[in-house]
Amino acid sequence: MHHSATDDIAHTAARLVVEEGLDWGAAKRRAVKQLGLPARSSLPDNELLEDAVRDYLALFCADTQPQELAALRSLALQWMQRLAEFRPHISGAVWRGTATRLSDIYLQLFCDDSKSAEIALLNQQIRFEVSRVPGFNGALVDALSIHSHCPPLGEVVGVHLLVHDFDELRGALKPDRQGRPWRGDSAALQALLAQEAAAP
Repeated sequence: MHHSATDDIAHTAARLVVEEGLDWGAAKRRAVKQLGLPARSSLPDNELLEDAVRDYLALFCADTQPQELAALRSLALQWMQRLAEFRPHISGAVWRGTATRLSDIYLQLFCDDSKSAEIALLNQQIRFEVSRVPGFNGALVDALSIHSHCPPLGEVVGVHLLVHDFDELRGALKPDRQGRPWRGDSAALQALLAQEAAAP
């Protein structure tokens, strides 16, 4: 198989993602620097990087990562159930199966009014910080960030609620090149957890 600089970047970035918890964009940029490649090197896309992350986890983290992932998925599911009225969908590493104890949880809420999600959190006495982050099409959306204790990991995990308009939900369900969905609802996450619990 032809081995390219893009593959090298993917493998180096994968290690940074797993070992240092870097986000993918930052990991790709740092990998280019570490490998001494030109700044304009062509970067691996997210699916290639995700494959490299899966390979890295299988090689170096096989005895810890499945438990860490299950703990994060259970925590994510609790939040999805608490916020069910906002049609939460999980995305990112916790959904895609590449999360470790360093990973944050990303939930996308689909509601017609971002304030209603904030009010629901206030009513549940949940503290959160609000920031603006790029949404699906690069347009900025509100992100409500919560520090949530995850007992099985003994860690505080960042739970980020990205608030989208309800009419964006259809576009959110497009799959990746291999037909795997980029995000899932709580029923889909529950099915994954059940499947894992049943696995030997």
